[in-house]
Amino acid sequence: MAGQSINRRRLSSMAVWAAATAFAVGTTVAGGTASATAPAAGTAGARPTIVLAHGAFADASSWNAVIKRLQADGYPVVAPADPLRGPASDAAALRSVTDHIPGPKILVGHSYGGSVISAAGADDPRVKALVYVAAFLPAPGETALELTGRFPGSTLGSALDPVTYPSPDGSSSTDLYIRADAFRHQFAADVPAGQAALMAATQRPIAQRALEEPATVAAWQQKPSWDIVTTEDLNIPKAAQLFMAHRADAHVTEVAASHSVAVSRPGVVVRVIEEAARATR
Repeated sequence: MAGQSINRRRLSSMAVWAAATAFAVGTTVAGGTASATAPAAGTAGARPTIVLAHGAFADASSWNAVIKRLQADGYPVVAPADPLRGPASDAAALRSVTDHIPGPKILVGHSYGGSVISAAGADDPRVKALVYVAAFLPAPGETALELTGRFPGSTLGSALDPVTYPSPDGSSSTDLYIRADAFRHQFAADVPAGQAALMAATQRPIAQRALEEPATVAAWQQKPSWDIVTTEDLNIPKAAQLFMAHRADAHVTEVAASHSVAVSRPGVVVRVIEEAARATR
């Protein structure tokens, strides 16, 4: 019987690893394959799996310092790549991963990743909490672009480098990058220059239409939420972040940091994630 139980756990872990890998080929997960320690479904008091969704102009490696600390504290972690094509399709991609993770989960979204977890976490009873990190918490009908422009302070527009490319149907689409010469100031002012240069070189673009696509559901209306508000953010103004956080009745932590707070202040991010995990166990 013991051997059968071990085999079942191994099969469950392999399924989670395969699902995450299929969605996030090339994703950097510091310290090994986090999903290998995912708890069995229904285990009382099991630590939730932490699912990290990055935002625009970043990739999953932006979570590396956070992942290392969470794993050291015994949390299973999955950090899949976000396609950055639109909230609905990106949420469906994330949900394809989370549906294969047994047991309770905490969804964490940075920046545009907040829009993604707000959709992906809805109507999933195994998602116990949402953690927003310098992120969007759109209500149904709202867009990321609208929320950014509702309050003064964002300088993102002037730092963007749009790239137009043909779509298979013959139409054209636009991807948005941050210019390399503007990246550190705009996105990661409190990150060492060398590291910020690497982040600029490896940034993933977001489809312009993704920032213009209205939300259709808001998981924060259903589940407890935590929000890290970055007071020196040039992408999403502090006032916009506070408006969304207070509307969601989220547990708010303000930190004097740039938009790249998971890179510059990973300890703060981990503390808030673990607070959410403990509160919902």
